[in-house]
Amino acid sequence: MSELNGWRTGSWGRPRPGMAGRWGWLWLAGLLLLVACQSSPDLPADGPLLVPTVVIDMGEPVVDPNLPPTWTPGAAAVAVLPAGGPYPTFTPRPSATTPFFPSRTPIPSRTPVPGPENTPVPTPTNAPTASVTPPAPAPGAANLLPNPSFEEGWYHIGGIPELQVADQWRLEWDEGSNSLDPDPWNAWVRPEARVLSSDFLPPSEHNLFIWDGEQTVKIFKGRGAVSFRLLTDVALEPGTYIFTINVFPDLVDGYTASGQKIWAPDPLSGEVRFIIGSATTDWVLPSFGRKNTLTHAFQLETAQTLRLGVAIRGRWAIENNGWFMDDWSLVRAADGS
Repeated sequence: MSELNGWRTGSWGRPRPGMAGRWGWLWLAGLLLLVACQSSPDLPADGPLLVPTVVIDMGEPVVDPNLPPTWTPGAAAVAVLPAGGPYPTFTPRPSATTPFFPSRTPIPSRTPVPGPENTPVPTPTNAPTASVTPPAPAPGAANLLPNPSFEEGWYHIGGIPELQVADQWRLEWDEGSNSLDPDPWNAWVRPEARVLSSDFLPPSEHNLFIWDGEQTVKIFKGRGAVSFRLLTDVALEPGTYIFTINVFPDLVDGYTASGQKIWAPDPLSGEVRFIIGSATTDWVLPSFGRKNTLTHAFQLETAQTLRLGVAIRGRWAIENNGWFMDDWSLVRAADGS
């Protein structure tokens, strides 16, 4: 027996290291195996099943400063209808209406009002004259105008091809603001001038625009208002003189579908007056689309070199402001006439 005790403790009285712990674990394992082999007790069928509650202490909540706060929905708004009615009806918002740009309103046709200094003369039925009863020319009186039918050549003003003027004549014109019509569209513009021979006109227009010789002068502007003067200088002795011009106002307001000209309907579209030195006559309204013969008589008390000619204007920028001129004359009147 003492040997057995000596064997357990080792060195006969001194315990061996680890031996007690090893036998303790073997004993505990056998006990657990015995319990597991026993049958589970029957639970009463009508008794409540008790489930042990496990409480876990999670400690204080930890807030991570790097995580954004979660969204917390607010309280829903609850509409409370008034008791007793009637309840208000829903009024829908007006639907969006797409705006439309205004349509173009055509500019009304002009109604020219003549100024007090430009009283219109009634449109004549026959070729008008500046003198009601012109004096008779002297027998065999010579034409005193230089190059009266514009047959003697031409030159360009300032080398500009569009300004072709008959020799011994000068052309002047206005540019800029038009006091007769302040509309910028009707501002005065520089006209164009041509000395045209029959070669530059269709045969059907020879007799229409050429009345002496083989050439005619055309001063014009398409869609532009014009105011110009055609002048020459003549040395004259004292006496009475008769100044005669022939003009064709080619004033076109438009064209028909077949290409026929529509003459300007307003008599004020074209005006003519004589210039004698520093004096001028009243404006005369010629007939459009035909040859007009205009005559003015004047008297000189002293011999002088006189600048004379005509002033012509078309105050509106119509389709064509054209004027043909040919066969002019300046003759001395018979004595006593």
